[in-house]
Amino acid sequence: MLIETVVVGKFQCNCTIIACEKTKEAIIIDPGDEAEKIIERVKHYGLQVKYLFHTHAHLDHFMATRSVKESSTGEIVLHKGDHDLYNSLQMQAEMFGFKVKSPLKVDKFVEDQEYLLAGKEISGKVIHTPGHSPGSVCFYLGDQKKPIIFSGDTLFADSIGRTDLWGGSYPILISSIKEKIFKLEESTIVYPGHGPKTTVWQEKKHNPFFR
Repeated sequence: MLIETVVVGKFQCNCTIIACEKTKEAIIIDPGDEAEKIIERVKHYGLQVKYLFHTHAHLDHFMATRSVKESSTGEIVLHKGDHDLYNSLQMQAEMFGFKVKSPLKVDKFVEDQEYLLAGKEISGKVIHTPGHSPGSVCFYLGDQKKPIIFSGDTLFADSIGRTDLWGGSYPILISSIKEKIFKLEESTIVYPGHGPKTTVWQEKKHNPFFR
């Protein structure tokens, strides 16, 4: 399986491309900005994008979604809890001085514990982890030699997502991490929405929010 992270935009969002190396079918996680950089990597590997998967709908995680979809197809995937946030992209952008086009419609709303498949190598489970936003989700690949979770802005290396934005809740976020992410195998590699990779073990033992 191919995994490549492209850091994009002023907010330095981790946009990660995962693909089946046998079929070239791919999932793009959080196409946050700089569509041309993302599209270039898709073309470089000759990939067919099946899903544009969003861990949540804050603008820095989907400003490039429209352009990437128009270039490479792929279904736009989101949890319904963040649909209002998704539709408010232009309002969010104005707050930070950006100009963006209106978002395309969501093609597929995912639910907790639902699986998304791509090619012969990718079978990922959606885990609903509200707190950073109502519809925040993680994408968990548990069938790898070392399990992987894409945590969006729910969990970072030595930190957690902020909860002072639209629909955020600190108690709900802490519960999501403890009851869903920290229940996974400790060897699980965590790819957050910003910053470096970590592991479930590292965050359980050393994240200052859980000491």
